This record gives sequence, structure tokens and C-alpha cells, in this order.
Amino acid sequence: MDFKLLIYCALSVFLFQSCQSTQNSENHKEENEIAVSPEQMDKLGITNAEHLSAASKRALNWPDIGNEWFIEFSSLQPLKGDLAYEEGIVRRDPSAMLFENGKYYVWYSKSTGPTDGFAGDIEKGKVFPWDRCDIWYATSEDGWTWKEEGMAVGRGEKGAYDDRSVFTVEIMKHEDMYYLTYQTVKSPYNVRVKNQIGLAWSDSPEGPWTKSEEPILSPADNGIWKGEEQDRFAVVKKGDFDSHKVHDPCILPYKGKFYLYYKGEQMGEEITFGGRQIRHGVAIADHPKGPYVKSPYNPISNSGHEICVWPYNGGIASLITTDGPEKNTIQWAPDGINFEIMSSIKGAPHAIGLNRSADSEKEPTEILRWGLSHIYNNSDYQSIMRFSSARRTSHKAKGE
Repeated sequence: MDFKLLIYCALSVFLFQSCQSTQNSENHKEENEIAVSPEQMDKLGITNAEHLSAASKRALNWPDIGNEWFIEFSSLQPLKGDLAYEEGIVRRDPSAMLFENGKYYVWYSKSTGPTDGFAGDIEKGKVFPWDRCDIWYATSEDGWTWKEEGMAVGRGEKGAYDDRSVFTVEIMKHEDMYYLTYQTVKSPYNVRVKNQIGLAWSDSPEGPWTKSEEPILSPADNGIWKGEEQDRFAVVKKGDFDSHKVHDPCILPYKGKFYLYYKGEQMGEEITFGGRQIRHGVAIADHPKGPYVKSPYNPISNSGHEICVWPYNGGIASLITTDGPEKNTIQWAPDGINFEIMSSIKGAPHAIGLNRSADSEKEPTEILRWGLSHIYNNSDYQSIMRFSSARRTSHKAKGE
């Protein structure tokens, strides 16, 4: 190659790289040129507004909503009476509590015997603690000592959509009628079984309850399994966020309609950087008994596990726990659909049963002051416990 041509090529490459470096430097400078007030710098501890890290940029975008939504939970406390831990018995997933006739009412999943898993005899065994459950209820005058009153809703007859298990129940009262909504499983309980949602109603919290003849909500029917083997992670097409299961239902009267919030599980569910791929959805009806139509905005969360929702300030608040990149947050939607993070918390109990007699409009988290949850006493048996929380707006050292 001609020496002059070689020099020319080398110089061209140098000039191109210099221009690129200058352009990148200018772009980086432009990216960092974000308007930052002295007050923001002082509050966030930013050293130099011309050199903002990615973390500082995110912090500058945080909403200025104060600390009204931040709370801390205390350790779970055991209950007394019939809801105290009992070896050989599963009591879990308490509903919200209603205060009627001078006492609290709660409904929950109940089963007996150990869990065998899918390696055992599926036809005779029990694959999960919530398998082979019926829905029972208990009452209490003080929220601590409970009396188990009996079964509220049992499993259906063989061949029915709820013949294997009815569990994870919630309660709603509307116009002197009581509505229980819950998960259902039809036998056989294999890893590809599609859970649905059932409904029962009564004019008394003590029943008797009339069950819906068909599910009020079912998984999306647009996923495709791969092969015939019982492998829930093998899919050709995953489908919607709720293509495998609809879980943890809760109905709230809202703006003249009925919003059924639920957890969706997807066929071929993956583990992401936030954990399991769990999201929430909502279906809306004009009447408590339905029909329920899924919102076109589903999923309405990108995280969460059990549903825990309550009305506040014209909108709906939601406690998001356990799974996903936004787990351990309290969120709020002014329209019941478009949720924004209001606080990041720690130590939230699982499967919360809210105290619906609380004044939910007093402050954002008043309904979380106390309620019920469950705990795994061991791998086979769970019991219902009591949780409490308190607002946290400042911190001081001991003796300060």
C-alpha cells in the first residue's frame, strides 16, 4: 500500500474516532444536564448536579408524596381458641373480616392431613396444603379468641368444576347480601390443571350459602402446551398473563360496578429478575353474580401474589407482596386500574385478611392496623395468625 495512502487512512480513522468521542462526550453531558434545584440536591445528598449517576436520576423522578403510605409490620401473633395451631389441620388464607351481630366473622381454607406433592398418588393424596379444602368460618368478639362455627362452602359433587378443592376465599357484603368468592380445582389435580373462580351467596353471614353452578371467572384460553407430558413449563405459546390459573379473588363494589381483582398465573411461568412471573388482573360486572368481563388493560400489575385491595380516596389501594420487580410496595389507582407506587415496605404478612370494619378513609393505611394472616408451622400444616402495623414517619436513636 502507498505510504501516503496509509497515512491518510490512519488520519481519517483518528479524526473519526475523535469526532465520535467528542459526540459521545457531548451526549453524555446533555444527558446529565438535568435541572436540579438546590433543595433537591440537599434532600437527596447529590454532590454534583453535572455528574448524575443513574441512581440519582431515578431518585429525581421519584414522586413527592410524603410518608403517609409508609408503614412497618410487627411480628405475627398466635390466635387463641379454635384458631390456635392444631397439629394435623391446615387453616390458611383468611378472608377479610366483617363485624356483624357484635362479633367478627372470618372465612378460611381448611383441610386435614399431610401434603404428598405430585410424586404421590394424585387420586388419593394431597398435592398442596390447599388441596382437598373446604371453606369454614369462625367468629370472635375481640379478634383474638375465635370459635370455629363450621363449614360454609364445601367441595362440589364428583365431576363438578369444584369437586377437588375450594379455597382462598374472600367476603363482600352488599345491600344486606353476603358474597363469598374463592378458587376452585377440578380433579385430577395435576400440574397443568386450570384453576377457576367460584361464587356463593347468602342473606346471612352464617349461611346457608348458594353456590354458582359454573365458575364466574376462568383462565385465558390462548396458551398452547407443548407435548402431552405433565410439564407446566413446556409451552408452544404462553398466552395471556392468566392463561394457566386465576387465583386469590376479591370483589369490591366500586363506582356502581363490581371489580373482581385476581392473581393470574401464566402457562410456562418464568423466573425474572423480580422472582416468579405473577401479575394481577381485574374483571368488572354490573351485578355481584356477574357476568364478569376482564379489563382490556390487564394485567394491572407487574408484580404481587395474594390480592389485598381496599378503597381509599375515590380509588383503590393494593398491597403488592412476594413476587415481581415491584414486590413489597403499596400502590394506589385513582381509577381502580392504573396503579402507581406510593411506598416501599418490608416484612408484609402473606395472605392478609383485612379488617373491613376499619375506617379506610381515615388515612391510606388505616385498614392495615391489624388483621389476619397465616404462617407455615411446618411443611404440612399452617395456622391463622394476627398481624399489626404502625405508621413510621420519623426515626430516633434510643434515649434521643
